[in-house]
Amino acid sequence: MYTLKDTATHTQEIKKSRFLAICGPVGNADEARDFIARHSDPTATHNCWAFRIGQTYRFNDGGEPSGTAGKPILQAIDGQSLDHVAALVVRWFGGTLLGSGGLIRAYGGTAALCLRAAEKTEVIATVSGTVGCAFSDLSLIKARLAGMGVTITGETFTGTGANLGLQIPKHACEAVAAAILDLSRGRAALNLED
Repeated sequence: MYTLKDTATHTQEIKKSRFLAICGPVGNADEARDFIARHSDPTATHNCWAFRIGQTYRFNDGGEPSGTAGKPILQAIDGQSLDHVAALVVRWFGGTLLGSGGLIRAYGGTAALCLRAAEKTEVIATVSGTVGCAFSDLSLIKARLAGMGVTITGETFTGTGANLGLQIPKHACEAVAAAILDLSRGRAALNLED
């Protein structure tokens, strides 16, 4: 699975109607709705959108005939194995009717071109965890965790050391736990959160 690194846009004209696709990464459904609201154009004829976040997805035809806009946009997202992505396609009507097939191709095609051109990054499933360690082990543990793709999300100091909040790649949990035990000579252990 992949997601977008940043917001991307693509414009095309089809039979005098102008289509603008705006696609971007989102973390949850609320962020997706905010993205869509922020980029929608009230002066446009139609603002059609879709988003996918894991198993959660939504789409909206924005006033176009049912199934001719939102669903093709979602299919463009799914067709490129993207996750945590919102896509909005704005249409300014040019006077020529496109028909159902034309609308499906226009909305899905504009979204697909935008998504295809956007820079992508791999989505890596992570697990949250914590580790408490002594000051003598702290710098070594932090250096090793950084080399294992672990992100330190928080650091609080105690009288004898520190507690670290971690985001660990799911596939590396066992290796990270073993490294922490090894580096601290058994004095520190990884605690995974549910």
